[in-house]
Amino acid sequence: MILPRNPFKAGLAHGEPLYGIWAGFAHPYATEITASFGYDWMLIDGEHAPNTVPSILAQLQAVAPYHTAPVVRAVGHDQLLIKQLLDIGVQTLMIPMVESAEQARALVQAMRYPPHGFRGVGGGLTRATRWDAVPDYILDAQRELCLIVQVESRAGIDNAAAIAAVEGVDAVFIGPADLSTGLGHVGNPSHREVQQCIRQAIDATLAAGKACGILAPAEDDARRYQAWGCQFIAVGIDISLMRQAALNNLARYRDLTAAPSTSRTY
Repeated sequence: MILPRNPFKAGLAHGEPLYGIWAGFAHPYATEITASFGYDWMLIDGEHAPNTVPSILAQLQAVAPYHTAPVVRAVGHDQLLIKQLLDIGVQTLMIPMVESAEQARALVQAMRYPPHGFRGVGGGLTRATRWDAVPDYILDAQRELCLIVQVESRAGIDNAAAIAAVEGVDAVFIGPADLSTGLGHVGNPSHREVQQCIRQAIDATLAAGKACGILAPAEDDARRYQAWGCQFIAVGIDISLMRQAALNNLARYRDLTAAPSTSRTY
């Protein structure tokens, strides 16, 4: 058996735009439905969605037959958790709140086996090796692994050039919500200062020869960031899309009828 290919990493290498969707329901059935929509990639969120290692594994298995490439966001920088996520077959890993080149280098080491890092060897116990069916997995694994570091604070923006320059960092992803909040512009990522910081991070990432991504559910934002150089953009969030569609559906009827009665007859 050959080492499984990472379609997300291949897409980055081709330089084509990659449009993604956030998967926040933390359930394999919902994630499989989302994978069937045809987005280039999907973010299985282990930071803010109620996911665990087993629930992420179930979602990876559910979406495996589909075109949409899974990206998994860890809850933090925990090196032991990173080991577990890689062992269950995560190939593209996003780590939130990276603020320095030192942090980025530590994350690279957590994804690599000795002598280049300190990832533990699971061998035949792990899905990543297809239970020892992939020859030379330890030697070849890094070829198909992809590390995305998330820049979403003032410190991250200030250090974006150094972070992006770290060997082993494949891409930088910008988080406008945390960034705007941290800069004191709560709920307003369109603020001029926030936009200047986003542009600064994009320019620094591209100057380092790395791919840049961002979360931008609003179309005008997505198109602006793409024009600035972002290659992979999350243009939708499954929960938000469902909520808005449901509200719009209900409004079609509530707007045409009297206020609902407090009593019902069945």
